[in-house]
Amino acid sequence: MNKYDVIVVGAGISGLLAALTLSKHGKRVLVLEKTGHVGGNCNSYMVDDYQVDTGPHAITHLAVGPLKRLMDNYFNYMPVFEDYGNYFIRTEDSFQKVPSNLKDFITYDILPKKDRLVLSQAATKALTLSTFGIDLSKQSVYDSLPRTLSKDTYDLVNAISYFLSGKSMKETSVHRMLTGSSFIRDSVTQEHFESIVGPKEMPQHTESILQSILRSNLHTSLGLRLSGILGSSIQIKSTVPISLASISRFAANSDTAQAQGYPRKGLKSVLNAVLYSLPETVEMQTRCEVKRILTNEGRVIGVEADQAYYADLVVYTGFAKNLPDIVEDLPISYINYLGGIVQTKSLTVWLGLDRKMDEFNYMGSELWFKDTPYWAMPISNFDSSLAPKGKQLVGFGFVMDDDKSGDSVIKKAYDTVYRALPSIERHVEMQHEQITIPEKAAITINGKIADIRTPIKNLYLAGTDTDSRSMGITRAAYSIIEMLGALNEDGNLH
Repeated sequence: MNKYDVIVVGAGISGLLAALTLSKHGKRVLVLEKTGHVGGNCNSYMVDDYQVDTGPHAITHLAVGPLKRLMDNYFNYMPVFEDYGNYFIRTEDSFQKVPSNLKDFITYDILPKKDRLVLSQAATKALTLSTFGIDLSKQSVYDSLPRTLSKDTYDLVNAISYFLSGKSMKETSVHRMLTGSSFIRDSVTQEHFESIVGPKEMPQHTESILQSILRSNLHTSLGLRLSGILGSSIQIKSTVPISLASISRFAANSDTAQAQGYPRKGLKSVLNAVLYSLPETVEMQTRCEVKRILTNEGRVIGVEADQAYYADLVVYTGFAKNLPDIVEDLPISYINYLGGIVQTKSLTVWLGLDRKMDEFNYMGSELWFKDTPYWAMPISNFDSSLAPKGKQLVGFGFVMDDDKSGDSVIKKAYDTVYRALPSIERHVEMQHEQITIPEKAAITINGKIADIRTPIKNLYLAGTDTDSRSMGITRAAYSIIEMLGALNEDGNLH
């Protein structure tokens, strides 16, 4: 009989992190992936000599966030991060750094002065309410704003909402706007991590990411940021009141994008660090779809794929809303709840340019908010090896409306890019499109987030639809720490 301690369904970054952490706690793990590749959206591949990621990514909370905790405690190999840089806003006639504090925002002339004052007052009020424990997760950004703002201001707020939640400002909560803009930070210190996972039988810590790469391999400015943050970070959960530090940060902070980085050699370097850290007790099979999760008297006993595999624990990292398709006898109320999970598709357009363009002479990313908003990153600025010598690679991310066809969205995306940056069209020598679901659950006011535990005993969920904090790989890492905590509380980890 094929018996394991744990079966992990899905080999995206959440599934691989689940396999890595559980194996380091002494478990014999089987990972089953229905496609022919692993890593999910945490991956890179070659297109005409350019290395593109699966969507543009910025890795957040590198100082005391969840990925930092997982790297320090479970990774044998460490990815190297470059300083992410800054955020910018581009319009037809200007290109400006996004203000990171109240003082800078007041003088930010990309918006009318009256609107800047109104937005500053609204943000200060929201931060103050959060400080005193008022739940803003059900209040929309749209409802928190007056109706006297200009169209440009509404368009900018709407664009930011789309990129933070996948939905418009009418469906994005004020809380999501505050957390996504880094004025509220969800930190995970080592002490907090050990209180969740439990210090007993903890795997031996690997060398700290700071100790291992700060001397020579970490971008100097990012290293300085990280070393300066470690002693002052606050530890919170997304549902508890924030401290007064958030208000002071909004008033005077010079950089809310601190502790963000881009992985050298692209997203595949993060994936490879996980894969190379997996011990021999992890077995992985691709092109092996799980057709059914097996249960007996309300308890999981294994899965049915190309054959039956048995385990006392199963961690499902596929789309939580699809769980009822492969598990029988789930309560109707639970099925209905999972059905309330909302998702958003995104389009990424990658352009390979035959030269380095002045328009992209910066480190970081830019937001275009007119007509069709985009989020753009010249990733070859972080690592020149991602593009052929002397050339440049830029990714443009778009949120897709559910009622629009892929072809129409792609055409409009190119039209938008070339309208915003008309001088680059003649320098494009490579173009490539990706349509993905960047997170398995959009963080909207009425959208649902699945719990780590399921109604089936010892069947757990993990992934970006089980946690609402941050985005992408960071959000996946949050979910893994919560999964480890649930297993620890249930007596299934150690």
